Amino acid sequence: MENIIDFFSQYLIHFIILYISVGVTYLFFYKKSSATNLPPGKKGLPFIGETLSYVLAARRGTPEKFVTDRTTKFSPDVFRTSLLGEDMAVFCGPSGNKFLFSGQNKYVTSWWPHSIKKALMHPDNIKNSSLEEATKLRSFLPPFLKPESLQHYIPVMDSMAREHLEKEWFPYNDVKVFPLSKKYTFALACRLFISVTDPDHIAKFAEPFALATAGLMSVPIDLPGTTFNSAVKAGKTIREELTSIILKRKVEIEEKKITVATDLLSSMLIDGMTEIEISDKIIGFFIASHDTTSTAITFIVSYLADYPDIYQKVFEEQMEIFKSKEQGELLNWDDVKKMKYSWCVASEVMRLAPPANGSFRESIIEFNYAGYTIPKGWKTFWTVHTTHKNPNYFPDPEKFDPSRFEGSGPAPYTFVPFGGGPRMCPGKEYARLEILVFMHNLVTKFKWDKMSPDEKISYIPSPIPMEGLPVSIKTI
Repeated sequence: MENIIDFFSQYLIHFIILYISVGVTYLFFYKKSSATNLPPGKKGLPFIGETLSYVLAARRGTPEKFVTDRTTKFSPDVFRTSLLGEDMAVFCGPSGNKFLFSGQNKYVTSWWPHSIKKALMHPDNIKNSSLEEATKLRSFLPPFLKPESLQHYIPVMDSMAREHLEKEWFPYNDVKVFPLSKKYTFALACRLFISVTDPDHIAKFAEPFALATAGLMSVPIDLPGTTFNSAVKAGKTIREELTSIILKRKVEIEEKKITVATDLLSSMLIDGMTEIEISDKIIGFFIASHDTTSTAITFIVSYLADYPDIYQKVFEEQMEIFKSKEQGELLNWDDVKKMKYSWCVASEVMRLAPPANGSFRESIIEFNYAGYTIPKGWKTFWTVHTTHKNPNYFPDPEKFDPSRFEGSGPAPYTFVPFGGGPRMCPGKEYARLEILVFMHNLVTKFKWDKMSPDEKISYIPSPIPMEGLPVSIKTI
């Protein structure tokens, strides 16, 4: 992420290229809908729409401003815009979230921008309407990723967190949290998904992933020097490396007649899936589990530094667990179940600094919502920014208050960092365990202070501390 060029310049360059390449012809054929009573809003400029406005708000650290300005001006239920060259209806509030979460395959289907599909998917699968449908991330949830199975990987998460802190934190007086959290979550994914543990191999594998994720939401112009071009090249490198790993594992399973899976890759091979299917699925799991979890961990560290009283409560909860263990004994499921306040803290962090902004859908039929018509083929978008900081659902929304999540917690469909309802992220439990295990190891070993208290945060596409969140650390 550190190598992403200034987004204002990037989008301005893309804007000029688009007009040169598409020319006046596109203006004559600019898409118009025959439907009446469309949601209120504006489309902005041809092709570019309001993408630049959205990017600038995110770059300034106020992604919710793009949404709140339009809900105030047009409608609190749904408004019209144009992002990434697509007519789009942004659904707002708990009702909008619930409608899209529960309307899958009835009103809408999953959809992702071409930039994401071309960067991550095998070319043979790009023709599919959505990344999610092509990779079937939700229709294929192997036993490996089910909560009852993930419980057995808690000791692995614990041992890797200990090893990471011993190697990357203990030798130093100060560290940068964001790049280190990415390093940890990626190494853990390599271990649990494909059983790759060699540090050099992991580092080599991580480089193209960083380039690919940097270009996921870029304008899809595949020209040398653009972020999208780098992402496409990186995606090809990732697929080639994964194919090599898959083929070697396939031979091993066949020769040794292995029938019990030891990781995600083995589970897919035993299930009889093809190399292309497995490659696309594993890339999807890596992206979903790696970037978002590392972002959550980073901002948990940030908020605990800002609120010593909250840190102390987390410390006391985790130390009670720590003291109950024998020397060297690893965490287990019963230990994680005791981390209730720690998860309230993590949830409040994800409310204020959500690791993901939301998700896209595509309407498969024309339908009505809140008195407005959504034409078939329009894209829809639900976003955390219509509820997470809305005072109607979270009083005094800028206040950091983990107690919001005690008891029954927030109202349904208002806290949606993992989606909701039948559309809940299948990796939620994986992320929860990974975050809590890391929190346990961190707070029982260190105290820390921010070295740059006024560090700026960018939200493209996820919240990113512009200096990497440097902290000074002291061992306990």
